[in-house]
Amino acid sequence: MLAAMGEFDLIARYFTRPVARAALGVGDDCALLLPAPGMQLAVSSDMLVEGRHFFADVDPFALGHKALAVNLSDLAACGARPLAFTLALALPQADEAWLQGFSGGLLALADAHGCELVGGDTTCGPLNICITVFGEVPVVNGISQALLRSGARAGDDLYVSGTLGDARLALEALRGNIDLPPELLAQARMRLERPTPRVALGQALRGVASAALDLSDGLLGDLGHILAQSGVGATVNAFSAIELIAAFAHPAWGSGLVSLKNQLEFALAGGDDYELAFTAPVSARDAVQAAARQADTPVTRIGHIDAEAGLRLQGASGQPLSGEFASFDHFA
Repeated sequence: MLAAMGEFDLIARYFTRPVARAALGVGDDCALLLPAPGMQLAVSSDMLVEGRHFFADVDPFALGHKALAVNLSDLAACGARPLAFTLALALPQADEAWLQGFSGGLLALADAHGCELVGGDTTCGPLNICITVFGEVPVVNGISQALLRSGARAGDDLYVSGTLGDARLALEALRGNIDLPPELLAQARMRLERPTPRVALGQALRGVASAALDLSDGLLGDLGHILAQSGVGATVNAFSAIELIAAFAHPAWGSGLVSLKNQLEFALAGGDDYELAFTAPVSARDAVQAAARQADTPVTRIGHIDAEAGLRLQGASGQPLSGEFASFDHFA
C-alpha cells in the first residue's frame, strides 16, 4: 500500500491517458465528447458493490474487466458503438498492487473496444465501482437505429447469444453449494468474472432485430422487460436454454453433480450472463445468422413472441412446463 499516495496521484498514475476521440478527457471539470454527425448519444450507468456483485477476494484484473464489460453490454443491447466512459471509484485504501491489476483489466477491455476513459471521481470508502459509458447510434432519415425493448411483435422469433447459466454455476460452486472439478469450475468462473460484452453483435443486429436487451439478472426476468414494453407474451423452450450452458458438454455435467432443477434455474434465471436476448421477424432468419457470423458470435433460437400476454415455458417435446424461476432482484 502507498500510504502517501493521494487522490490526484492515484488518478494520474492509474487512470489518466491521452484521448483520441473525445475532445477533452481526464483532468478538467468535465469531459467533452464529439459524436459524429448523424449520430445519437447512448448513455448507461452500472454500479458494482463488494459483497453484492463480487467476492472480496476476486482478482482485481478480472474485476476491472467486468466493471466495464457490464456497461459495454448495455451499449451492445442498444446497438451502439462505444465511445468513452467515466469511472467513479470508492476505495478502502490506495493499494498499489490492487490498482495496477484493476486498471489493467479495465483499460485492456477499453482499448479492445476503442472506449476512452474521460473522467470520473475517486474517494475513500467501502469498495464501490460505478461506470457511466457513452456510445453512438446512427440516425437514418430522422429515424434512430437504436435497438429498443419495445419493438417485439407477435410471431417474432426469440434468440439468445452465446451461452447461459455458466456464471450461476460458478457462483454456486464458489459458495460451496456444488462440488465441481477444477477444470469445469475454471471454465464457469471465467464466465462469471470476465463476461464478454456482445458489442459487435449488437451493431450487426441494427435493422435486423425488432427488440433487444442484455441479460444481467436472468433470462426470464429480463425477457419480461421486452414483453412489458412491447405489450406481448412469449413461449420459451426451457430445454433449448439448458443446452446453452457451455458446461453442458462437459462429462461432469451429466454425472449427477447438478440436478435438473438447478440446470433449469441456472439457464432460465441464473443472472450475470451478459448475453443478448433479442427478437426478429421469421423473415429475418437468414439476416440474423449473417449478423451472428459477422460478429463471430453464435445465436440460438429458443422460442417465439405471442400476442397473448404472459410467459410460457415448454419442455423438450413442446409440452407445457411449470415451475418458479425467480431472476435476481437487488431489493427482493
